[in-house]
Amino acid sequence: MKLCPPLSALLITASLFGCTHSSNPSMNLPLTATQRNPGHTATTTLTGEGNQTNFDFYITGVPNGTILPPRLYTFINKGSCQQPGPAAFAMNDKVNTEPNAGTGGWTFYRSAPIKMPDLLSGKYSIVVRTSPEDGSADIFCGDVAHATR
Repeated sequence: MKLCPPLSALLITASLFGCTHSSNPSMNLPLTATQRNPGHTATTTLTGEGNQTNFDFYITGVPNGTILPPRLYTFINKGSCQQPGPAAFAMNDKVNTEPNAGTGGWTFYRSAPIKMPDLLSGKYSIVVRTSPEDGSADIFCGDVAHATR
């Protein structure tokens, strides 16, 4: 059977799309700077992967005097940023960050052993904190309920 070039191109494109389409939806969560880190912004992208949720963070800065590159601790807390509860998950198996070329910000990746639907159904907040050497200050917070597609 001889396929014409437009049909061949369509079939190849369709098969490539099928291979690159992810069954793991992602959601974006803006993080608000605390009074200890005014003027900076941050976001994290949440992606469910099996029994865990992955987080890709981008922040524009840390408080003056923070040792660079910043070592940042991240937590999923019960409760909201306005009414914080105890830490439900500490995501601190690694605390290093990477400079984001061209933006002057920092990126880092974390994961937690909670399914994304469970995270979204409960009342949780994401907290980013400086290292103990930098005062263990909460510098960003975001309520998971505010995550959007």
